[in-house]
Amino acid sequence: MCEYSSEDGVATDWHLVHLGSRAVGGAGLVIAEATAVSPEGRITPGDAGIWADKHIEPMARINRFIKLHGAVPGMQLAHAGRKASAARPWEGGAHLPDEQGGWQTVAPSPLPFGGDLNKVPREMTEADIRKVQNDFVAAATRAFTAGVEWLEIHSAHGYLSHEFLSPLTNRRADKYGGSFENRCRFLLETTRAVRAVWPDKFPLAVRLSTIDWMPGGWEIEDSIALAKQLKTEGVDLIDCSSGGTVPHAKILVGAGYQVPFAERIRREANIATAAVGQITEPTHAEEIIRNGRADIVLLAREYLRDPYWPLRAANVLKRKEALAIPVQYQRAW
Repeated sequence: MCEYSSEDGVATDWHLVHLGSRAVGGAGLVIAEATAVSPEGRITPGDAGIWADKHIEPMARINRFIKLHGAVPGMQLAHAGRKASAARPWEGGAHLPDEQGGWQTVAPSPLPFGGDLNKVPREMTEADIRKVQNDFVAAATRAFTAGVEWLEIHSAHGYLSHEFLSPLTNRRADKYGGSFENRCRFLLETTRAVRAVWPDKFPLAVRLSTIDWMPGGWEIEDSIALAKQLKTEGVDLIDCSSGGTVPHAKILVGAGYQVPFAERIRREANIATAAVGQITEPTHAEEIIRNGRADIVLLAREYLRDPYWPLRAANVLKRKEALAIPVQYQRAW
């Protein structure tokens, strides 16, 4: 979950406590928020960043703490595309005008998101595309230097990479638009370049919006076909979310509503998947894994409510011995 609390992309004490407490709470994997690969790729001015060397040591400090408490430190690399240059959620979330610190957004096509995010993005040239891909590669290298051991490319929720995938947002007539193969080209090329610098011993994941929830948009069958190609590029896991492409999609939200997408991709693309989306109860998470519907369960908002969810889950599932509870907390469990 984005914290919107960085200073020019630099992690602060807030991030140390926020991410560190999830490791203390028993998480197996602690994924830092969507981390911008360039200043213009930030959602808001408060976003985390990994575009400069100054970002490495503050993140490395956090990752050392995470590993000390038995968790794997992860990072999600992101570029917000046409959703960039926005105010923080508690400041309204609308696009920032230039006089208030906003900046020019870019996207595959010059189509605004809509609503309060009404800036018309500049259509990216092929030179722009190369630059962003190089930014992802440089960010992956810095992430490794900072001690990250699990990397995810964000290609969901209407951000830049997803904008290339969806026919709702990609109206290009060159080799990066039109056909399914062309719309997938940006992500496949980016993934190939990142995998080339990311160590083989560490997992590489891709987060997809597996369905746009809109007629004429990206569908689950597209995600299955793409997942097969991503596997050949060295991707180890597909993180299965959905939506975010357009503001007026009608999403059928409910407990575990995205789990069927993870289940289908796992079965039909023969690749490991992560299940997300209103999974809050330990017994629900256990059912998903036990029945082979996904390989891992990732929590987001539930972790904001309860950073010690794994310890509570271990009690509910009578598996307390499976967790290394900090000695400072053992008398409470």
